[in-house]
Amino acid sequence: MSAAARASAGPEPGYDVVCLGESMVTFVPARPGRLADVPDFHRAIGGAESNVACTLARAGHRARWISRVGADGFGDHLVGAIAACGVDVGAVQRDPRRPTGVYFRTAAERATAAAQPGRAEVVYYRKGSAAAALSPALVRRHDAWSGRVLHLTGITAALSATCHALMRRLTHREPGRPLVSYDVNHRPALWHDADPWRLAELARGCDLVFVGEDEAEAAWGLPDADAIRAALPEPPVLVVKQGAAGATVFTAGQRLRVPAPAVDVVAHVGAGDAFAAGFLSASLRELPLRDRLRHGHLFAAAALTVHDDLAVPPSRALTDALAALDDTAWGRLRLGPGWTREER
Repeated sequence: MSAAARASAGPEPGYDVVCLGESMVTFVPARPGRLADVPDFHRAIGGAESNVACTLARAGHRARWISRVGADGFGDHLVGAIAACGVDVGAVQRDPRRPTGVYFRTAAERATAAAQPGRAEVVYYRKGSAAAALSPALVRRHDAWSGRVLHLTGITAALSATCHALMRRLTHREPGRPLVSYDVNHRPALWHDADPWRLAELARGCDLVFVGEDEAEAAWGLPDADAIRAALPEPPVLVVKQGAAGATVFTAGQRLRVPAPAVDVVAHVGAGDAFAAGFLSASLRELPLRDRLRHGHLFAAAALTVHDDLAVPPSRALTDALAALDDTAWGRLRLGPGWTREER
């Protein structure tokens, strides 16, 4: 957002980014193996939107998370853990009748496509959760519009009819709304009885859209970045994530592809959320488009080199220094576990 646009928009919002969506308590096996075979689990938190909020707060931005949790111990844990990252949780509602959602996953990675032998397993226990009751009546516009950016994901739309109605309202273009960022986040397990093209319909009303090339193929049958842009011409900024190959961003009259650095991957969990946070962080600072993609790649690399859903992002000084490398040095970059603590 330019200085002129901020001046004409009136007083500065209270937050840089407001993230809205469900978070759950996550149970991760203490050792690799099938869920059927692993006897012990440790507790963590998981949620695309809260992951983005926590990462942005840890990167020095003012972040707020809006959601609903049960009036139970799991809800206490979620709210406390997210607040401990520096995120404002004042708009989180507690539901005395509905539980906090939980899910179990294998130690390797979260499943994003149909389960395959030897690959990740994920089992959700979120039907009827407190967050599934989110609706236009329960989310105040004043809260949702309290940041420079409102960040949403397609996961919310799949939780219930009222959640889908809320997403339709929040992605409706109208005067005075903040920049709306939207990560498609296609989760096949949530869409087996519904049309995933609803995700594209929501994307058309947003200002900044993130989508993985693989998930666009799975959800919509679109084979590559150019086909995705042809199907989604409306968003002013469209970022197509292409895994280890990099990412391509489309803006008005511009197409830019930036390769990802080589990464010694520990686990794929949370990398997409971290990428979105990195891109948003650089966008809030009005950095060049190339550097926004590089910040996304670097934040994703931080997540790829740890076991947990949520990684501490690299320091701003380190991120800026790496993002400023020339193309040759960027191409030689290789990042492994512990790289965010290195002095460079």
